[in-house]
This record gives sequence, structure tokens and C-alpha cells, in this order.
Amino acid sequence: MFCVYILKSLKDKKLYIGSTNNLNRRLLEHNKGLVPSTKPRKPFKLVYCEAYLLEKDAKHREHNLKLHSRAFAQHQKRIDDTLKIA
Repeated sequence: MFCVYILKSLKDKKLYIGSTNNLNRRLLEHNKGLVPSTKPRKPFKLVYCEAYLLEKDAKHREHNLKLHSRAFAQHQKRIDDTLKIA
């Protein structure tokens, strides 16, 4: 079983999207600082998870979530920057 998960940093309140075949182990790795991309943002809490039978399906969903997440974040930044100028 594979899952796509979303973690929320309790430090900066930002989200992290990932996928794994062992959610408990992966959450522990994030919270112990063993994942370089999230180490400075620990601790995390699990806020969402989706289960998949095939790894390729989980990876595809993770990719799509990250794509849309980045697009939304860039849009929000443009709005924030525009409001600072006004």
C-alpha cells in the first residue's frame, strides 16, 4: 500500500506533500530531522493521507498536488506583492 500525505509544520504552518509506502516511518523521519528538505521546519503533524495500491498512482497524485500547490502559492504571492505596492 502506498500513500500520498500532507504534513503541516508546527513551526512555520506551511504544508509539505510527499508519498511513501510506510507512513509511520516517514512521519518519524520528518520529525527526527532525517529529511533534508524539511529538517528546518520540524515538527510536523499529519493533516491528510490518501491510499493507493500502486506506487505509480501515488507518485502521479503527489506530482499533481505539488504542481497545483506551487501554482496557487505563486498566484498568492503575486496578489500579496500587488497589495504591498498599492
